[in-house]
Amino acid sequence: MAYNIIDNHSNIYNYYVTTYASKSSTPYDTHKKSELRSVCNSIVKMNKEAPIYILDTSRESCKFAVGMKENARELRNTIASLGDLNEDEMLNKKAAYSSNENIASATFIGAASDNASASSVEIEVRSLATSQVNMGNYLPGGETVNLAPATYSFDVGIDDLNYEFQFTIKPEDTNRDVQDRLSRLINNANIGISAKVVSNDENHSALRLESNATGLRNHKETIFDVSDHRTSKTSGTVEYLGLDNIVEAASNASFLLNGEEHMSPSNTLNIGRMYNVTLNGVSSEEGETASIGLKTDVESLTENINTLVKGYNSFLQAAAEYSDRHPKSNRIVQEVGSISRYYARGLTSAGLNLNLDGTLEADNEVIQKTAMDGDARKAFSSIMDFTHSLVRKSNQISLDPMNYVNNIVVAYKNPGKNFATPYITSAYSGMMFNSYC
Repeated sequence: MAYNIIDNHSNIYNYYVTTYASKSSTPYDTHKKSELRSVCNSIVKMNKEAPIYILDTSRESCKFAVGMKENARELRNTIASLGDLNEDEMLNKKAAYSSNENIASATFIGAASDNASASSVEIEVRSLATSQVNMGNYLPGGETVNLAPATYSFDVGIDDLNYEFQFTIKPEDTNRDVQDRLSRLINNANIGISAKVVSNDENHSALRLESNATGLRNHKETIFDVSDHRTSKTSGTVEYLGLDNIVEAASNASFLLNGEEHMSPSNTLNIGRMYNVTLNGVSSEEGETASIGLKTDVESLTENINTLVKGYNSFLQAAAEYSDRHPKSNRIVQEVGSISRYYARGLTSAGLNLNLDGTLEADNEVIQKTAMDGDARKAFSSIMDFTHSLVRKSNQISLDPMNYVNNIVVAYKNPGKNFATPYITSAYSGMMFNSYC
């Protein structure tokens, strides 16, 4: 069992995001006061006439409701990342290019208004940021572990946090049994370290630990440390298994940016708040660089539309995955599918083809030809309208994902003579505590 010293509320949130939905935090998750006020007013208005339900609070329903809310949020964020949610900027964001993807790849993270000020840069990579690797002792996998039966523990320090892992060794346990048990224990704890058991030609096995992070920050010498000097249970497993044996030390990336030398603990860089650059490899020779800049308007528009299609298809497929256990999830598929069918003719003429399963497929040749012929804004008006409809639908699902759960209607309210119940749509918020507390 693993314990840590971080606040319980952080633990609950971590449980929520890792159990129910794998999600990312983006700049589009921050909002102005006016936007939050609008959301609150929408919730009040929506619930004023809503019927009273008996909620299905099963674990599967909780996972479905929270998951669909997060998937709707991600679809909205994908659309927002392509320029903005207003009509003038939507799908208008520039896309970045790299002249040498083997050295570095890039995405444009500036606002649409920053297009003119985003100058190109040259990057030469001398070394990549690396992770820390600890390799344990190779032990005969089939032999009984040479430790007395007891409850053992050891401590792992990472990111200024301390974690204690406890486990029991039984008389019949082999070295491989203990290594496999610790590998599962560390991986399930999700503390930023990946563990696996490796074997050599002599059929001996060892436990390998690798940090998910790279590089060294704040003048530290290691990313993580393993010890059992001051642990609460029996010590001895760190030395026996060799868990503290560092075979590959973490190091920072070294690169030249427009001829100036820089260091970074990560292989992902933010350059001037304009480019998000990922270092992929070392320059094969001195002076070999990758040029990072902005693509042309036609290329950027084509990439934005492809990103929109990918986000739409991902959302549709995520909803369809629940159809067997949650028949109401088919409503989401039907409602979103009806939007694409409504705009199907205009989408096809602009280069987006509707497949039989409801997904979209982009024809880049048609998109680019349409963008270069005549009035591009008029030619892509159907895509713009389609995108606006997707934003409205994703907002609706985010506000009330419980509307798609198999709930039982108890009573309908008396129209025009009732009180607002703004907290009904927040029923799913308590689900992050289910099975945890």
